[in-house]
Amino acid sequence: MDYLLWVIVALVAYGLMAPLTSVVTSDVPPAVALFLSTTIFLCLTAVVLVVTGTGTPSDVTSPSAQIVYVAGLFLSAGILAYYQALERGPVSVVVPIYGLFIVGSSIIGIAFLGEELTATRAAGIVVAAAAIYLAAGGEA
Repeated sequence: MDYLLWVIVALVAYGLMAPLTSVVTSDVPPAVALFLSTTIFLCLTAVVLVVTGTGTPSDVTSPSAQIVYVAGLFLSAGILAYYQALERGPVSVVVPIYGLFIVGSSIIGIAFLGEELTATRAAGIVVAAAAIYLAAGGEA
């Protein structure tokens, strides 16, 4: 359960990101906003790597790093599209629709990563999809 504090920090921080991005993209193009926020993210990540002493230069060429590069491409496309959506649509609709990635990721984990599909998990996925649909006002 030592992850709960981190989840709460992530929840609060990420929860504030979407409304702030929506406000700023009325004046700053989404790609510029993403560039600036990513620059801050990279700088803070570099500080974490130095302070914690984690990571070595060989990590960037390990076999697992290749998967990280592909994941990075998907993350980049997803976040850029998310910023575009936040510029154009209401946060109260965009964020729940974006939240469908939770359902999609769960299904991929079960279908391709061998994660167990229990009745409870299946019900949770269905209820999550329904909650997202309802939270988006039926626009999902």
